Amino acid sequence: MNGLPGNPLRRGGAAQIPGMWAALVLMLALLATARAGADRPTPGAGRVLVVRLEGPVSPVTAQALSRAVERAESEGYTALVVEVDTPGGLEPSMRAMVKDLLAAKVPVLCWVTPGGARAASAGVFVVMAADIAAMAPGTNIGAATPVNLQGGMDSTMARKATSDAAAFARTVAAQRGRNVAWAERAVREAVSASETEAVEERIVDFTAGTLVELLARADGRTWKRGGQTRTLELEGLPADRIEPGFRQRLLALIAEPNVAYILMMLGFYGLLFELQNPGAILPGVVGGICLILAFFALSVLPVNYAGLALIVLAIVFFVAEIKVASHGLLTAGGILALVLGSIILFDQRAPGPRLSWGVIAAGTLVTAGFFLFVVGAGLAAQRRRVTTGPQGLVGLHAVVVERLGPRGRVRIGDELWNAVCDAPAEPGAEVEITGINGLELRVRSRGKEALS
Repeated sequence: MNGLPGNPLRRGGAAQIPGMWAALVLMLALLATARAGADRPTPGAGRVLVVRLEGPVSPVTAQALSRAVERAESEGYTALVVEVDTPGGLEPSMRAMVKDLLAAKVPVLCWVTPGGARAASAGVFVVMAADIAAMAPGTNIGAATPVNLQGGMDSTMARKATSDAAAFARTVAAQRGRNVAWAERAVREAVSASETEAVEERIVDFTAGTLVELLARADGRTWKRGGQTRTLELEGLPADRIEPGFRQRLLALIAEPNVAYILMMLGFYGLLFELQNPGAILPGVVGGICLILAFFALSVLPVNYAGLALIVLAIVFFVAEIKVASHGLLTAGGILALVLGSIILFDQRAPGPRLSWGVIAAGTLVTAGFFLFVVGAGLAAQRRRVTTGPQGLVGLHAVVVERLGPRGRVRIGDELWNAVCDAPAEPGAEVEITGINGLELRVRSRGKEALS
């Protein structure tokens, strides 16, 4: 019996039983926690999410819409409401926004609001891509003709760009059951429509003056995704609004054309001052930061690079005026280049971003005034009589302290100088300095004696 193995429960099994029970209890607790998490309602259940897109269509607005769609999907919101007020903007950003709207897993309602708002150019595509499109009273939609802001297009390129945009408009309109013919006309003929005309033409679904009315009128309508048709139940649902964060507000502010233009000019000024006064540090730091922010803004805005080149050329002319005596010709050329570059930096005919005439005038006047002041001060300094060095002594008066016959000594202030005179002069006489030869002055008698 001593050679037989003992009962495992008697030797080590008893010690393993508590561990087995602990593992079983832990598994049950984890299962209960997972079940409770699955049963817990999502934060957005039974609610709608509202986001506002205002200003030019740019990567900033595209990113804001993408994040709104992601939040609505992840938090289980019943629908996403997108308030739109845009003059248009960049075609790549518009296409990214349309892709997000077409692929969203939640129904999206695009609402042109408030009164006086518009969905122009790229905004037409965004509104048509929504499951439900609505407009507030006093709004308009349309004019989606593509405009090349990087220079002129020949007839072939213009036809290609227009045909591509028209095909995309037809695709989006057909996808959402909207007026395909009007969508094409908006691109090819730049037509627009008021809110009542848009409803009659089946461009949008209805008009709504308030968010409550929007949800009530959208209630019971259907939306499709992935071959499935579902019915909206939105009337009376509470709404959560996405407030733009600091980063989004900052990027939107920087991407505003007038702000970008001012930052660019401040950047040029700062770097110019730093180059003129090496070691000042502050102008260079501020100028560098402003210039980087300006380049970021210009990268997300439809910039005409010919206009940007003219502005840079104007700064070069102004700097050259300081170094070269052109009698104002370089300054005049700089003013002309700055005005022309500012005007064409953004296409004034396009419905998208543009510079204010007041900002253009202020920037030109300030820049021209500054450089004219610098040039004027330089020319005045050149005409001013030299007051330092050997040339600065010419024309001054001296008093004879040792008879000039013709050589002697004179006093200028507290200094004694050797001098040679064209005529004899006695001590105390006043003479005028006419030149200098090494350490000896050339003087001439003034014909009178100074009082002792």
